[in-house]
Amino acid sequence: MEDLSRFESIKPYSDNEAVEALHYVANHPGVSTISSYFFPNESPEYLPNLLKSCKGVDDFQILVMSKIVQWVLDHTAKTFSYDGINNIINNGNGKFLALSNHRDIILDPAITQLVLFKNGLPTTQIAVGDNLITNKFIESLIRSNRMIKVVRGISARELYLSSQMLSEYIRLNITSDRSSIWLAQRQGRTKDGLDTTEQGLLKMLDMSGKGDFEQNFKELNIIPMSISYEIEPCDILKARELYISKRHKYVKQEGEDLNSILTGIKQYKGNIHLNIGAPLTDAEINAAAQCDKNDRYQWIRRCVNIRVIEGYKLFKNNYIAYDCLYPGRKYASMYTQEDYDWFYGYMNKQLDTVEPELNRAELRHIFLDIYANPVKSKEILADTMV
Repeated sequence: MEDLSRFESIKPYSDNEAVEALHYVANHPGVSTISSYFFPNESPEYLPNLLKSCKGVDDFQILVMSKIVQWVLDHTAKTFSYDGINNIINNGNGKFLALSNHRDIILDPAITQLVLFKNGLPTTQIAVGDNLITNKFIESLIRSNRMIKVVRGISARELYLSSQMLSEYIRLNITSDRSSIWLAQRQGRTKDGLDTTEQGLLKMLDMSGKGDFEQNFKELNIIPMSISYEIEPCDILKARELYISKRHKYVKQEGEDLNSILTGIKQYKGNIHLNIGAPLTDAEINAAAQCDKNDRYQWIRRCVNIRVIEGYKLFKNNYIAYDCLYPGRKYASMYTQEDYDWFYGYMNKQLDTVEPELNRAELRHIFLDIYANPVKSKEILADTMV
């Protein structure tokens, strides 16, 4: 058995650690309120008792998390669909690294776990920034849910050492067939609807490789994933942040991440779709290995980006936003006037929730871009693939 003690500061809790942590969570005075929200037909002590009954991480995911994520889909989504599950079922390479776009702090990986669970597949560990771990209560919850702590906001030297540790931990879990890993293709959520893989993330993954570039990436068994929301989680919060960031460095307020988590969970999201892409092929990685220096990472980056964009499910709101920005109503056949009027009214209601001194025309353009950019990405991809 591999000694994981050197990863103690970042790895998810063991079963014994999770039992202790979940008892702590169950005794928190706010859990009864949470229980009444997600389990309204049960007594307020239903969730605390459920948490105390968990014998380990699997119990927590099966008895608690799967029910809560399903509740979120049942109550805040119109429909949920997914495709590409056979890319995992028929994957003969064992454990994998899911490189996913990232639109919602909690829901993107949580929905992915539910799909795996419902198909009888092992769930993954999930890499999460430590900026979300604001207190012991949250840390107890997320590290009991197979979440890996990604350290942020540190010096360059500390960042290098932290990246090395994370890279080693990810590779060890995949190559030793311990666990698959879910990792966002970039640090932080995509705010503007343009999903791109960070080159630095690929370099981090390569840090721990013992072989050449080709071997290092083949053994990670990368499977790109793409999640699409008809109504973008936290859309107006993202638009506001982008607006302010154009003028000066955006500084998060205390509790802002928690507010985004709660907004993402509670907000109505319309239709949701998860696409599980085909794994990166040996031929693609071979081709990348023939490139020079950073071009090798750019090749892998492009392969992941293509899979993510191909996996988009475009909804009426995406086409409407595009036609609001550009003359000619190019995609008018994709929606009705009633659809158009609803989205325009929804957008104006969202715009009315932020500070009145923010320029409405500019904020509206940013808001529309969030929804229109997936359409533009599909168009650009189609042009380049001709």
